[in-house]
Amino acid sequence: MDDQNKNLILASVLSFIVIVVWFVMFPPPEPPAPDETAITEQAAPTGVTATPIVEQSAALPTQAAEAAGTRIAIDTDRVQGSISTVGGRIDELSLVDYHVEVDPSTPQVTLLKPVGTPESYYAAFGWAALGGVDAGAVPTPDTVWNVAGNDTLTPTTPVTLVWSNGQGLDFERTIAIDENFMFSVTQTVKNASGADVTLRPYGLIRRHGTPAELKNFFILHEGLVRVSDGELAEDDYDTLVDYDIDDREGTNAKRIEVADKGWIGFTDHYWMTTLIPQNGVGFRSTAKYFPASDIYQAEAVMTPQTVAAGTQISTTTQFFAGAKEWETIRTYEKAGIDGFLDSIDWGWFFFITKPMFAVLHWLNGLIGNMGWAIIGLTLLIKALLFPLAYKSYVSMAKMKELQPQMEKIKERAGDDRQKLQQEMMALYKKEKVNPASGCLPILLQIPIFFSLYKVIFVTLELRHAPWVGWIKDLSAPDPSSILNLFGLLPYAAPAQDSLLALISLGVLPILLGISMWLQQKLNPAPTDPTQAMIFAWMPWVFMFMLGSFASGLVIYWIANNTITFTQQYLIMRSQGYKPDVFGNIKKSLGRKKAAK
Repeated sequence: MDDQNKNLILASVLSFIVIVVWFVMFPPPEPPAPDETAITEQAAPTGVTATPIVEQSAALPTQAAEAAGTRIAIDTDRVQGSISTVGGRIDELSLVDYHVEVDPSTPQVTLLKPVGTPESYYAAFGWAALGGVDAGAVPTPDTVWNVAGNDTLTPTTPVTLVWSNGQGLDFERTIAIDENFMFSVTQTVKNASGADVTLRPYGLIRRHGTPAELKNFFILHEGLVRVSDGELAEDDYDTLVDYDIDDREGTNAKRIEVADKGWIGFTDHYWMTTLIPQNGVGFRSTAKYFPASDIYQAEAVMTPQTVAAGTQISTTTQFFAGAKEWETIRTYEKAGIDGFLDSIDWGWFFFITKPMFAVLHWLNGLIGNMGWAIIGLTLLIKALLFPLAYKSYVSMAKMKELQPQMEKIKERAGDDRQKLQQEMMALYKKEKVNPASGCLPILLQIPIFFSLYKVIFVTLELRHAPWVGWIKDLSAPDPSSILNLFGLLPYAAPAQDSLLALISLGVLPILLGISMWLQQKLNPAPTDPTQAMIFAWMPWVFMFMLGSFASGLVIYWIANNTITFTQQYLIMRSQGYKPDVFGNIKKSLGRKKAAK
């Protein structure tokens, strides 16, 4: 067997092994089991008495307080929901542009949910009493605020909540929202008590239990995410449960003192909630888990502030609650939220995935279709790697020209392996041929493939993005099936989580197998029967393995194979070697008939 075929087989086997390892380590996530347990009432965490801030942030409103409160509507083009006057919590929010399924008639994605509903999830703000005033003199989760002015929150009409403790302290909370997903919460305290008081403003995000839609997929981070003075930290829910125990609070907690700028919150696959204090204002970034009530909590607790008698102070905290849209989050980062784009999980190859998605996003804006943008990205990647590919294919063509000389060397060397190796190396040096150059373009495809897989799986822009015809969601596998003749027979394709789905190949995986098979036929099959068999089965094994991968990734692979075939054919022709594709196909079919 010549060195060219050795290199080709080596590269193919290496790619195969990498895909197998990837498939085993990172299998497609199973659909989450529905959570049928309705959370009708959550008990407050026990043993929370150590400090005023803990007391304020851990308590839950009572049913009586909830009944006494009213709701302030949130009405924008992108979000719908409401704010509870009990505690002034932002606790009901749906995303107008996003639906549970591809079908736009399905319900909108619900992000925030009030206390007393399954998977309660909300943001609360307040003041902790430190000096000159007792804890009962500041608003609590049971406090029913009064609405002053507007009763509907829109991008042009903020709402203001007011409450007085009857002891000279007047509290005011103004909530605004922009045209996307960013709330601004400004808290003001006016001190007419006649004495100085020291208070500590805070914001918190509370999540009751782990989300039912938790993917638990190794490639995707879900859970706590925060940036503290430029340092990104990500902890999943299991890690929060394993935090060091604070017996005084009855929590598992981890605290980070932020000197200048940062943020903290919870991230899902496509959605996120985040607290962002003002830059330059130090705060304590705290993540907690309350084991007694199965509550996860993220806090931004600002530094203590003294309100002199007869004066007032204000503090503003931003609260992001929405979709992790790349362009929207990038705009917020440019506006001063440090490292906000890292809330999207770019993975180990972030230095590839970040610019790759930026180009993909640009192409999508130019073309208007993410599927064609993926093909355009493939063309750009192949153009970038063309110099290496050119050297590789030129080397392969020269190897073909050297075949007669290589056969003569083998005859002369006989069983003398050392002599054979020396004469072969001398021939390569004389003719300026690198036998290993054929592997390099394929090896470079491995990190690109992994990065694109990450981009397609993680980024929101691929979710429910159509391409052509039956491909309505590029982040999901091809929904067509050979088992029902791609829709011609009157029954549905097997469900993605069924065993039949393993052999229920769609159109795209089949095209992938064919494109890999044709690419092989640019060169004759190896003469060794075992190697020839492995070589022959490779495209079809890949076809089944990648059949359950996202359609966008399979489109990339098909486009990559097609462009590679064209490049290799034309370059080898330009070097005087004409690949006999049809002849190689006939030979492979002839060997199969002879074997039978």
